[in-house]
Amino acid sequence: MAATTVSMQTVQQFEIVKDETIAAPIDIVFESLLEQMGPYNETPDGKPLMMKLETWPGGRWFRDLGNNMGHLWGHVQAIKAPELLEIQGPMFMSFPVASHLQYRLTAEGGKTRLRFSHRAMGLIPPDISDGARVGVGWDHIISRVRAAAERSAKEKK
Repeated sequence: MAATTVSMQTVQQFEIVKDETIAAPIDIVFESLLEQMGPYNETPDGKPLMMKLETWPGGRWFRDLGNNMGHLWGHVQAIKAPELLEIQGPMFMSFPVASHLQYRLTAEGGKTRLRFSHRAMGLIPPDISDGARVGVGWDHIISRVRAAAERSAKEKK
């Protein structure tokens, strides 16, 4: 005879919001964002993540482990180069969760304002639900976007 277990769980949520100014034109920042989320993505300790980002509505953002193995992080919900990238999906979380990422870029003179948000809800474990650990990863990506964009802007002068 099969056993059935029923348990009640609390839905958790978090929100991470960042607002950065990057000393590079908007088109360079957007290009750097796509590179850092895709082929140049890495963990905060410098290990490559082998991510792929298909840059069209419905495109996948996934970790490619080769041999048809990997981990789907999300799908492109909206992309309007060079001003907007939205992705929805589980991200790095392998449990029942819904996430939404938004990168909104605005040209401000020769600089770019990058507004980022990651909102998630679901059965998120306590070590992730406060957003602190998650924020470290997004800080790392944004700092790499800044460095790559500012370096590229200097090279183009």
